Amino acid sequence: MPKAVILAAGRGTRLGALTDEVPKPMVLLHGRPILEHLLRRLESAGITEALIVTGYRAEAIEKYFGGFSLPLGFVRQTEVNGTATAALLAQEFVGNDPFFLTFGDILAETVVYRDIQASVQPGIEALIGVKWVPDPYQGAAVYCDTSKKIIKIIEKPACGKSTTNWNSAGLYLFRPSLFTELTRVTKSPRGEFELTSAVEQLIAAGHRLEIFPIEGAWRDIGRPEDLAAASEEMQENR
Repeated sequence: MPKAVILAAGRGTRLGALTDEVPKPMVLLHGRPILEHLLRRLESAGITEALIVTGYRAEAIEKYFGGFSLPLGFVRQTEVNGTATAALLAQEFVGNDPFFLTFGDILAETVVYRDIQASVQPGIEALIGVKWVPDPYQGAAVYCDTSKKIIKIIEKPACGKSTTNWNSAGLYLFRPSLFTELTRVTKSPRGEFELTSAVEQLIAAGHRLEIFPIEGAWRDIGRPEDLAAASEEMQENR
C-alpha cells in the first residue's frame, strides 16, 4: 500500500484564531505542523508517495512541504464543499492501486499506519479504522457484526442515540472502486458532499468492508483542547 491521500483542504474554524493565517493541518504541535508529524509517521510506516488535497490557504502547505523527504503531490479543491469531492480529486494519482486515505488533522501512532496496511485481505473492498468512544455523535458511528464486517455507518448521529461505540477514526484503506461511488454522492443534510456517503453506497452495493480497531494514542485535532491533549501525549511518549 505505497500510496497515501491526505485531505487537508479545510480551515478548522473550531480552532479559532489559530487558523486565521494557516490551514488547520499547519497549526504547530511541538514546533512542527500537525501535517508534518503525520507525514513522517506515514513515511516510517512504509508509505512511499502521497497526494495532499489542499484548499484554504493552500499555498502555506505547498510552500512548506515543497522539498519534503517523502515524494508529495498537491491538488487544490477550489470549492471546499465536502470530503467526497476532495477525495475524488485523487483519482488520477491513485490509478488502479489500493490506497490509504486520511485527514491532515488526525494523528495516530506509527504502528497503527503500518498495521492497518498489513491487515488488508482479498475480498475486502475497504478497511475503516475505528476508535472506541463513549458516544460517536461527534464523528461517524460504525456498526459491524461479530466478523468485523461493517453493516452501516451514520455520519454525525444524534447525541445519545447510537447503539455502537465505534467511531470512524479517519483512517481508511480503499480500492479504486471508491471513485465510482464518489461521483454518485449527493449533498448530505449538512449541505456537504461527504466521504461517509460513498462508504454507505459501497455497503449498499454488497461490498465487504471491515473495521480496524485502533489501540493506543489517536487524536482528531479539531479543537484547542485536542491540540493540548495531543501535545501532552507526545510529551509523555518522549
